[in-house]
Amino acid sequence: MNSWQKKVLEKFLPERFLIFRWVMILVLVCSLSSCGEKADSQEVSIDHRENSPQISQVSKQFAEVAPPNVIQELRPILEVYQPQVTIVTPQPDEVLQDNKVTASFQVKDLPIFKEPQLQLGPHLHVILDNQPYIPIYDLNQPLALPDLSPGTHTLRVFASRPWHESFKNEGAYAQTTFHVFTKTDDNNPNPNLPLLTYSRPQSSYGAEPILLDFYLTNAPLHLGGKEKADEFSDWRIRVTINNESFIFDRWQAVYLKGFKPGKNWVKLEFLDNQGNPLKNAFNTTVRLIDYEPKGKDTLAKITRGELTADEVRGIVDPNYKFTSTPIPIPIPIPTPSVEKTPQIQPKVEKQRIPETEVPEVSKTKQTLPEQPKLEVPTVAPSPSLPPKLPEIIESPIAEPLTEVTPLPEKAPQPTKPRLGGFFNRRAGRMSTPQAPVAPSSNLPPMLPEIIESPAAETKPELQPEVTPTPESTPLLEKGEVK
Repeated sequence: MNSWQKKVLEKFLPERFLIFRWVMILVLVCSLSSCGEKADSQEVSIDHRENSPQISQVSKQFAEVAPPNVIQELRPILEVYQPQVTIVTPQPDEVLQDNKVTASFQVKDLPIFKEPQLQLGPHLHVILDNQPYIPIYDLNQPLALPDLSPGTHTLRVFASRPWHESFKNEGAYAQTTFHVFTKTDDNNPNPNLPLLTYSRPQSSYGAEPILLDFYLTNAPLHLGGKEKADEFSDWRIRVTINNESFIFDRWQAVYLKGFKPGKNWVKLEFLDNQGNPLKNAFNTTVRLIDYEPKGKDTLAKITRGELTADEVRGIVDPNYKFTSTPIPIPIPIPTPSVEKTPQIQPKVEKQRIPETEVPEVSKTKQTLPEQPKLEVPTVAPSPSLPPKLPEIIESPIAEPLTEVTPLPEKAPQPTKPRLGGFFNRRAGRMSTPQAPVAPSSNLPPMLPEIIESPAAETKPELQPEVTPTPESTPLLEKGEVK
């Protein structure tokens, strides 16, 4: 290597080392700042929406999944509230001279109620010592705690959503320690150590996923001083369900699947930086739950998606009322009008009647409904008329009958035959041996038509002029009547 090359290397190598050093310093600063932000955070964001993983296997049997869709839709409605919970009675470190204690509470910035039909709503979880919590939906009714054992007792209370997920804002939790007759060391947690409050799961369930929720007090997320936070900055929660254990390092609600039908036991433990259980009252809790699929309670139906967010919105809003009845009301209103329209159909049936007969007969039938007023009473004596009437029907005069309708002009003619007709009837009765029977059998079916027609009255009046002698009958056949 030449001397000039050595000089170049000696000049540029220190500059490269300086650049490398600055890069390493920047990387360290960024990593430290991120760690500091994690330790100083006061709340843990909860996001189980579309961007979050749908399924995360936490053990061989159990998996973490997203909350039910209806809960995801209703949860933002309650995000506007920051409940502030206060224990009114008993007072901290109060010594009571009775084993029956009455507890009362006060809540600000959160409506406490129960929807009467769905039996859910924002409420309080009240935990005496380390017993299963008692839900409170009415702040006007004090909570009676009878038959307490003598000694020290601790009451813990926090606000909860209708699906039993705790509010985790500052002020949503309250705690008091009191004594019955005397003080003891039991049920007296150290206020300077982190405290784990078990919330869910509890009691019975009718559908999966099942909520796992707890409350933390005096943990790094709630401490303002960094010196004390360093002692428990790496805390964790160990969950054991049916001998399967897994660990959470975040404080938020978790929904799990994998429970077996029947009895299941759940254990929660608070672990320190070394992964050991932290000794403090209530930091290790075990609960027994009963899982029976296809449950009929409201929470089970919400979990399975059988109820919509609109149907159960009343559990988060006391002024909301689901109105499902107006939808079917307008449906029966138009139906009666549709049922009345078939009454027009009988008109179509009447129009089919004229198809069966000849148009000429139809004309006569059109007059028939008007003629029954003049029917049989006037024509009843017609059987006494001579049987020669059917012969006139066969004569060609039957066609011009329609033309003869204006015969009122020949009114003087019918007046004369009335006298002759009257005597002819007597003559006909006397001269019965003549052969009137033979022509009577010719056209008997046409008689009702002549009887019903108005011209039938004039015809018998015209006939008597020719009837006195049998020889005049052929003249009628020739049409000489005109």
